[in-house]
Amino acid sequence: MTLPLIAVVAGLALLVWSADRFVDGAAAVARYFGMPSLMIGMVIVGFGTSAPEMMVSVLSSWNGNPGIALGNAYGSNITNIALILGLTALISPIAVHSQVLRKELPILSVVTVFALVIMHDGELTRLDGWLHLAVFFGLMGWTIWQGMKRRDDALADEIEDELEINAMPLGMALFWLFAGLLLLIASSRILVWGAVDIARRLGISDLLIGLTIVAVGTSLPEVASSIIAVRKNEHDIALGNVIGSNMFNTLAVVGIAGTIHPFAFDQIVFSRDMMVMATLTISLFFFSYGFKGPGRINRIEGAVLLACYVGYTVWLVRSILC
Repeated sequence: MTLPLIAVVAGLALLVWSADRFVDGAAAVARYFGMPSLMIGMVIVGFGTSAPEMMVSVLSSWNGNPGIALGNAYGSNITNIALILGLTALISPIAVHSQVLRKELPILSVVTVFALVIMHDGELTRLDGWLHLAVFFGLMGWTIWQGMKRRDDALADEIEDELEINAMPLGMALFWLFAGLLLLIASSRILVWGAVDIARRLGISDLLIGLTIVAVGTSLPEVASSIIAVRKNEHDIALGNVIGSNMFNTLAVVGIAGTIHPFAFDQIVFSRDMMVMATLTISLFFFSYGFKGPGRINRIEGAVLLACYVGYTVWLVRSILC
């Protein structure tokens, strides 16, 4: 058991570090080629913070363990909203000024309902996977169009400030872009091997490993970036990280898993994990949309989100023990 545990810890640490380097390199390269700041924040950063989940999804599905991919996607979404935004809001209430994020909040809610409809039968087919990916690429096209069309946005201003602070030469940016990608692949392989071996030794499903250890570990980039952003008063980046990551997880990560390795899953995934994810997503919409002005996630709402995460985690632990 020692070697698989070391593999999981080392794989997660390298995965988080390489994802951060990959995002920095990709954002710097995109800026050199004239990509608008808003598009960098919505596409590059959104993709980069979900890169760990996507790599784990590809490798685990390819190796015949799609349960890790599914658990990782939904578990990460729950972690992003309940743990990350809850903790961030307790540190400093999150104000939402970006008009683009106000448009993406209802879209994320609709995407979540779409996932519920597709997955309610307890089976992720190859067709389901392609439908997820089709919606994902459609939304990416809309996002790119929005980024080209609207440049004067609060999120764009915050991203521009971050790009100025983290500026790097083009050669260094290209190096970290490719080196970060290679390390992402290597660390994902190490993590998936360790997680599968632990699940096999303990006699539990790879889905539960994906919902717990892997989900929390691959969400660490969002933890760091959201807390740092809100402490710098960059609230829209903190929320944008979570919205973008959850969109990628729900559509791209699950879609990739379905196209590579279709499989049936236990109905409790729908009634427990997907319903918790959907409830938290709808709650996030009502907490932060701001129907009469800028939205705001206050400390009380942050505490409610954290309490939901603790309750869900206890529920999972009981499932494992029983």
